Amino acid sequence: MNDAVQPSSGIPIPPSPVAAGQGLVDREDLALIAVQRTRMSMVVTDPRQPDNPIVLANQAFLDATGYEPAEVVGRNCRFLQGPETAPEAIVRIRAALRTENAIELELLNYRKDGSTFLNQLHVSPVHNHQGRLLYFFASQRYVTEGRQAQALKDAEHRLLREVDHRAMNALALVQAITRLTKANSVSAYATAVQGRVSALARAHALLAQGGWRPAPLEQVLLAEVGAFSSERVVLDGPLVMMPANLVQPIMVLTHEMLSNAAAHGALSVPGGILSVSWRESAPPGRVHLRWREHGRSPEGLHPEGFGLRIVRSILQQQLGGALMQTWEPNGLVSEMSFPTGPSAAG
Repeated sequence: MNDAVQPSSGIPIPPSPVAAGQGLVDREDLALIAVQRTRMSMVVTDPRQPDNPIVLANQAFLDATGYEPAEVVGRNCRFLQGPETAPEAIVRIRAALRTENAIELELLNYRKDGSTFLNQLHVSPVHNHQGRLLYFFASQRYVTEGRQAQALKDAEHRLLREVDHRAMNALALVQAITRLTKANSVSAYATAVQGRVSALARAHALLAQGGWRPAPLEQVLLAEVGAFSSERVVLDGPLVMMPANLVQPIMVLTHEMLSNAAAHGALSVPGGILSVSWRESAPPGRVHLRWREHGRSPEGLHPEGFGLRIVRSILQQQLGGALMQTWEPNGLVSEMSFPTGPSAAG
């Protein structure tokens, strides 16, 4: 390959040798024949021309993509990309071309008829003896249907494992709710369980809406305390993202704390205020949450009567955290902390 190569849909093939053993006159001609006749799809692009167009494409490339020669030569290879082509793969290819480095990666490409194929793409620069960039050589090896089927099977297995993990977390919470709920009558018991399971359902809806990605702690808290005015419930804290597996237990915990405050604490009396603040430890990895109630005297009340057994259970078993409570003259203060990283329970 040299500077004189002209744009072509294929690679010119020299005449056959005139006699056995004579061999081809130019070894570059032999290389061109090999590229043209190989079953591996190959193209050559010219970065010296605007938009780095294709100048050579072998028959294997045309057969694999369904395009005619005139539809390929003169175009940048990006015409093979489509809506499902991974943006990060495109960024990596562009960076390799810009820095004149070789790259190999899997890329989802599109044929002329719109069908897709998984492409094991290899791109390498071609320089002359002076080190000047002349061309980019790209080969495409198509991933077999069997491998695509295996990839789909693996993805399905990961999905089922994730669904199973989420279900087990939810069932563990339901088990704790039913075991720890106490009431003086069947109807009171049913009402208490229903309220806690409803909080679990709201957490599930929040996660589903966000694609089961991490959610801001403030958003999780607002899902429960949003029914109260901002004058009575004050939230204050930085942006802290909660992993999806922690959102449900945090929601149930918040529901329990809020129900206690509304039935027995600051929110049960006129003018009572609940303030909830939080911070993330440095380095990040643990959240400290302060739940402070103003406006209800602790006289005649006992913390255990606030129904905080579920709160303690969730903090310890689902969140791997701890709870510390103190009574101030004007109300209850609950200090909660739990990890947000791999050490979190559940």
